[in-house]
Amino acid sequence: MRFQSFLSTASLLALAGIAAAEGDSDVIDLNPSNFQSLVSPEPLMLVEFFAPWCGHCKALAPEYEQAATALKEKNIKLAKVNCVDEADLCQAHGVQGYPTLKVFRQGEPTDYTGPRKADGIISYMTKQALPAVTDVTAANHEEFKKADKVVVVLYASSTDAAPAPEFSATANKHRDDYLFGLSTDSAAIEAAGVSTPAIVVYRQFDEPQTEYPYPVASATVKDLEDWIKELAIPIIDEVGAENYQTYAQSGKPLAYLFLDPSVEKRQEYIDAIRPVAAKFKGKVNFVWIDAIKFGDHARALNLPEQKWPAFVIQDLEKQLKYPLDQNEEYSPAAVEHWVDQYVDGKLQPQLKSQPIPETQDEPVFNLVGKQFDEVVFDDSKDVFVEFYASWCGHCKRLKPTWDSLGEKFGDVKDRVVIAKMEATENDLPPSVPFRISGFPTLKFKPAGSKEFLDYDGDRSLESLVAFVEEHAKNPLDPNTPSQNASHEHREHDEL
Repeated sequence: MRFQSFLSTASLLALAGIAAAEGDSDVIDLNPSNFQSLVSPEPLMLVEFFAPWCGHCKALAPEYEQAATALKEKNIKLAKVNCVDEADLCQAHGVQGYPTLKVFRQGEPTDYTGPRKADGIISYMTKQALPAVTDVTAANHEEFKKADKVVVVLYASSTDAAPAPEFSATANKHRDDYLFGLSTDSAAIEAAGVSTPAIVVYRQFDEPQTEYPYPVASATVKDLEDWIKELAIPIIDEVGAENYQTYAQSGKPLAYLFLDPSVEKRQEYIDAIRPVAAKFKGKVNFVWIDAIKFGDHARALNLPEQKWPAFVIQDLEKQLKYPLDQNEEYSPAAVEHWVDQYVDGKLQPQLKSQPIPETQDEPVFNLVGKQFDEVVFDDSKDVFVEFYASWCGHCKRLKPTWDSLGEKFGDVKDRVVIAKMEATENDLPPSVPFRISGFPTLKFKPAGSKEFLDYDGDRSLESLVAFVEEHAKNPLDPNTPSQNASHEHREHDEL
């Protein structure tokens, strides 16, 4: 296929702004009577399933409108379904939350996994409209190189010889992430200044052009995706909702520089830390973040003071935090020393914990971070923990049932602990083999075991009781002594 012409994202957004100002909507309204006839013929369409009362849907609406107008220039249509008015239609498409976005190709849906800002939607859908690998010639070479933040081009003498098959497989796997092109045009190859075969990544940040430094003919999909993934992350960039997943999926620790964006020295702070970020590139990803907008995130990373700049490293995989002391004077040298120590394994994570409760009067044990190892890893006890957040509606609905569960096993609480832990106020210690990604999360640790069992059943009292009865190692009849109680008695007799 020939490469279709590109307009820059900025140009498309400008056109979208004009249309929005004129009051026209380019988002198609779908309902049961027109859904099949409008969606099925389209080679590519993005459909939003929304509810008018949904706050996230309201935030998406102007971005979606802008993207619809911009993508109209590329003949890519955007549509929406009101799930309050068309509940059956939404249910038929498996919609369980709002907004849900799906990409349709000739009526066949796949999940939309892209950003929810206009420029991100445009970029994502543009990639979807292209073949996984675009034919690049001298005529479109310069334009294609600048078509997205990260563009990957294979220059080759043939479309069949190595590494073309591996390159195509990489492109198919990552078409949602980057633009891929292949050129056998001698004029384009000459303009690129490379000898075939060669693979070049073009970026709109840092070094604008980087050539694959290893033998190209033997490159595998794994080799290429690892190399591209590394280049796709800037030395330092602002992080937000739109690009956080890029960092989360990188597998590397994330170093945050929290800044007040309104201060005159903001760029000076970023430029000063850039050499440090460059030094640790490949080991730690560096970002700067709006400390005013994301103040709650700063506190979650154990930066309690509203004092900026501030710096913290987060092990994303283990959710461990290593904040630089806010009582000390901030400097790039202090940051460099801190990261050096982290990379060398010399830092201990700072674990947040609520105070240990003076009493435990409730039917459910109130667990805090400082007591986690002591309580949960007590081999003599079966422990069932609810990890919750105070703001979580599902957690609030579960509370009376969870309290009833604690009351149910109150007579054997010396051997079966029903506990709860506010997971946003208490960090899990490194000894724990899991991290919390949603609320509520229910984990059961049988007595004498280090293994945690996930509870995935319904949240009725009957089901929770049955789960404990199935997995508990200790006897649940208060009149039956536990093996641990007998063991403790024998030890006492011997003293």
